[in-house]
Amino acid sequence: MTSIPATVTNTTFTKSIIPGLDSLIIVASPRALIRPLGLLRLLQLASTCAAFSLVIYVGAWMGPMGSWCLFSWCFSFAMTLIVLAVEMAGLQRSLPLSWREFPITCACYAVLFCLSSSIIYPITYVRFMSYGYIRKCAVCAIIFSCISCVAYATEVTWTHSRPGDITGYMASKTGMLKVFESFVACIIFLFLNSPHLYTQEPVLQWCLSVYIICFILTMVVILLYLGKCTKILLIPLTTFLTGMTFLCVLLYTTAIVLWPLYKFSEGFHGVPNREMDSSCNYKHAHSVCVWDRQVAVAFLTGVNLVAYAADFMYTS
Repeated sequence: MTSIPATVTNTTFTKSIIPGLDSLIIVASPRALIRPLGLLRLLQLASTCAAFSLVIYVGAWMGPMGSWCLFSWCFSFAMTLIVLAVEMAGLQRSLPLSWREFPITCACYAVLFCLSSSIIYPITYVRFMSYGYIRKCAVCAIIFSCISCVAYATEVTWTHSRPGDITGYMASKTGMLKVFESFVACIIFLFLNSPHLYTQEPVLQWCLSVYIICFILTMVVILLYLGKCTKILLIPLTTFLTGMTFLCVLLYTTAIVLWPLYKFSEGFHGVPNREMDSSCNYKHAHSVCVWDRQVAVAFLTGVNLVAYAADFMYTS
């Protein structure tokens, strides 16, 4: 009996998760692009590409705020492109990364990046522009940024709703809080890009150190999970996570007291009213005045304190 050789032209491994969503593990198949998650990622690529392309085309991204928004769209586009390329080529097992954690981490960061750009860009940039062709392009970029934010949020929601035996750490509440905490720290650094905001007093330098230390600790946790390196710790992982979040709560508690005290109290050479800050008396495009920056840092410090407190309660 003569055997007939079989030819395998396409191989796809999928796992049904919820109606309308297939597993993220799709190996070397162009059909990955026509599945719900693939189509969603194509929308993410198209919207972020349109946003940064319009801004670059008309040159409407000068200054720290405009640069941040441009970086946000480019970063989100690049991460989505990497995820799609890896899945199309079937390289998930070849990378020194946990593919269960990497796509959801990228999606979580992209949601926050695109959301921040959708808010920061019109407030600090577009509203200062004169009506015309450039402003129309900038408004279109904002619309595409909002679309991409919704698309990334949809991916995060889909991934988070998967059964617990499939969902990785970064799709859990504590994992998403880690992403949020590190992102808020990045926004704080954005508003503290001028050294004179924290070099006046040693206490303010301490606040900056708090933001840096907590950011590094949080990123260490994220990288441990992405690199599948949690076993290298000399202490139990739960103990490390609990101790780290508790330390961050303590550090941020000092910052939430000291930063407003030294920035807004006249007894500590602070500026209590916005009208007293000369940099806020004029409308400057592409920038935020000093007093507004200080308020933003104080507010974001409180936001991160709440996030770390919630993280500690979930972890312990």
